[in-house]
Amino acid sequence: MLLLQTDMNTTTFPARRVAGLLAAVLSFAIGLPVSVVAQTPTLAEIARKEQDRRKAVKAPARVYTNKDLPATAAPAPVAAPPPQAAAAAAVTPVDPAKPKEEQKDEAWWRARMTQVREEVRRNEIFAEALQTRINSLSADVVNRDDPAQRAKMSSDRQTAVAELDRVKTEIELGKKRIADIEEEARVAAVPPGWVR
Repeated sequence: MLLLQTDMNTTTFPARRVAGLLAAVLSFAIGLPVSVVAQTPTLAEIARKEQDRRKAVKAPARVYTNKDLPATAAPAPVAAPPPQAAAAAAVTPVDPAKPKEEQKDEAWWRARMTQVREEVRRNEIFAEALQTRINSLSADVVNRDDPAQRAKMSSDRQTAVAELDRVKTEIELGKKRIADIEEEARVAAVPPGWVR
């Protein structure tokens, strides 16, 4: 072992030989065969092999874009409406004061559902804050000796409890509105992803 240490300190001893010797010592200590540890490639060898492999790989298949596609033909002409439909359209006056009906597209359904869900989320957070306040006031009422302070805190607690009941009612109404919107969307054959 002493001889090994003096050989390792010299600068002419190759690093690969040191690594192999170190691997042999470690494998002996762990119980692995020396041939398994000595055959593991170095990081540089792995990188070189990967670089060669990438050079050998063929170029990927061509990717087609819209520019590669032929220009589309002119759209097909729209058939003229039957004479009865044209006459009925001419007779029906358009009321300029009447607003157009909302276009119920994906954005409309998502905005509607997001608004109701946001209201419910805010009310739930407010309910949690009120419950924390009620708990705090309950503890303070019990720990106060002054009857005037205790009465004031008790009154504040009753106000917070009433507000919590109101907020819980709003949360339930909001959840019902969400269910109603989902049912309305189902009846209108709206894709489920639009109201999620």
